[in-house]
Amino acid sequence: MSGKAEEDVRENRHVPWRILQALKGSTFTWPFVAGFLFFVVAPIVLSLRVVLYNKQKSGLGLGEAKEVFVGADNLVRAVQDTTFWIGFGRVALYAVIMVPLTQFLSMVMALLIDSVRAKTAGKFRILLLLPYMTPGVVSTIIWIYLYSPTTSPFKWTGINFFDSNLVWFSMGQMAVWAGLGFNMLIMFGSLQSIPHEIIEAARIDGASELRIAFSIKVPFMVSSVTFTTLFGIIGTLQLFNEPYFFRSISPQTITKDFTPAMQIYNEAFQVGNINYATALSLLLAAVLCVASILLYVAQGKVNRA
Repeated sequence: MSGKAEEDVRENRHVPWRILQALKGSTFTWPFVAGFLFFVVAPIVLSLRVVLYNKQKSGLGLGEAKEVFVGADNLVRAVQDTTFWIGFGRVALYAVIMVPLTQFLSMVMALLIDSVRAKTAGKFRILLLLPYMTPGVVSTIIWIYLYSPTTSPFKWTGINFFDSNLVWFSMGQMAVWAGLGFNMLIMFGSLQSIPHEIIEAARIDGASELRIAFSIKVPFMVSSVTFTTLFGIIGTLQLFNEPYFFRSISPQTITKDFTPAMQIYNEAFQVGNINYATALSLLLAAVLCVASILLYVAQGKVNRA
């Protein structure tokens, strides 16, 4: 047998072992895949059926409601719903301001923490991550307490945080407080992957810490910034907790359909129109999908440039 043939036989003997190792490694992803299929894929499949029907009552509306096939009527109605698009415009404008601001502050915090000693950095990481670990509903209630004119420790300032002119500022401050730690942690992790030799070489060449930050550290953060920006956009366009709780205090400013998520909640649980609420949910998901694709395309162009 030639040397090449013996080498081929030797490689073939290793194929089953490699496949076995790959299968063993894939078992770590099974819990996530199961959760993804059960909590994401299955609801989407079920919603595709729900959106094709409407519940209608016979006669004077006193009879039993029956499901009637309406095809794409719910989806067409959702696309033509001006209330949905007005609410979407609100959160889109909010995202244009809040997402870049949160990203900028997160980058600054990540760079500052990266410049201190490891022990000190660990303390700051935990401190900044605590708001993210707090449930959104709990943090919203806490901030409403802090904003309340009767209980706020800042009431001596005379500022009404529930005023219609300040409600967006109040909600934005809450969002920055909650998201800053998570974004900072992701960006700080990308900074830890920078080879130490590159930083040392730049310092030997006389580069200042500011030059190192802009020329070396920031480019390494591009992928993590894209990741956190995507999550920030998705979270902002699904804005619900903050305006929902603010509505109980300032209903004249925060209406029941102030954001798309609030409109979907109102249609599903207040009006009881699950079919139309599902159509609105699918429309919102489609918009988020398009926004995600555009963001990744933009990232690819920036990387190639």
